[in-house]
Amino acid sequence: MGHRLADWSTRARLAAPGEGIGLDELGLATRNHGLPLEALRYDVTPPGLHYVQSHYDIPYVAVDAPWKLTIAGRVRRRLRLDVAALKAFAQVTTRVTLECAGNGRALLTPRPVSRPWLVEAVATAEWTGVPLRLLLAAAEVEADAVEVVCTGADHGVERGVEQDYQRSLPIEVAMGSESEVLVAYEMNGAPLPPQHGFPIRLIVPGWYGMAHVKWLREVTVTATPFTGFQQAVAYRIRQEPGETGEPVTRILPRALLVPPGFPDYMSRARVVRPGPVPLEGRAWSGQARIVRVEVSTDDGHSWHEAELDSDHGRRWVWRRWHFDWTATPGEHVLSARATDADGHTQPLEQPWNRGGFAVNLVQRVPVLCLEADD
Repeated sequence: MGHRLADWSTRARLAAPGEGIGLDELGLATRNHGLPLEALRYDVTPPGLHYVQSHYDIPYVAVDAPWKLTIAGRVRRRLRLDVAALKAFAQVTTRVTLECAGNGRALLTPRPVSRPWLVEAVATAEWTGVPLRLLLAAAEVEADAVEVVCTGADHGVERGVEQDYQRSLPIEVAMGSESEVLVAYEMNGAPLPPQHGFPIRLIVPGWYGMAHVKWLREVTVTATPFTGFQQAVAYRIRQEPGETGEPVTRILPRALLVPPGFPDYMSRARVVRPGPVPLEGRAWSGQARIVRVEVSTDDGHSWHEAELDSDHGRRWVWRRWHFDWTATPGEHVLSARATDADGHTQPLEQPWNRGGFAVNLVQRVPVLCLEADD
């Protein structure tokens, strides 16, 4: 007794009423860090500020270690490619905003017990690599292909299941050109850092972060849907434990603002002085282009349209917005909400789900405006 993974591994659960963040959640939080919100000012996030989410250990891969990517399954030509061979294909650089599927989980009640993200699990980088569709074309995909299963080198146990991290994409997504999936080997013009998937990883523009498999070592084309843990058990929108649920896929619209003024150390509540206070932030969606951002300075009682900077034709990247606020003495709550071209917008009250996935509740930033003579 007690020596089976199914008995030993931590099970999924919801926090009890009034239960605080536990040491296990704190441990996940120290391993997987978010973007400091002041770093929203960068168009492209420096790698050390980019959010990190890894399920298991970061594989150690020496800089000069051989690494092969295998493309197999329902293909006519099985390929084994090292990084040099990948670089022989046409190179593409794409700026992409990534967001963790669990971003905002800790704001739910009851709280799903996992990495307790607030709103900081997002960032933007420039990724360089070869389009996956070119590799699949070289491998000559069979006509009965329905999915592409991507396997990383990270290995661990989750809810009693020992596994390599694996996710699949529909074949039309993997081979599409509108949302071009990359097998990336550079981040912001340099080799991938270890925590971001060195030496190669997947980049799936518009999709939540669970699809962007890191430390990629195998791509398997299948004629049947993939039913692995990260596909069929995790990353599903469920209300009850036994439900099949809906899969988590594309990013829902969200706007975040750079907290103005200066912070209280513990609470991160902001302090400003009376007068003009420029507000700015970023907005993004994996569904459609951002077309509107609204700002509230009175805890959602009224909303005012912000100005949007050009997205410069970059479909899969966050968009800067700005708004001029005149602060008056007292306590305020600032919020921003985004709407995309398909009419999707952020909720003021968040629909709940057991995994804490695809949360895009509007951000609330408490601000104290001092008296004029303080």
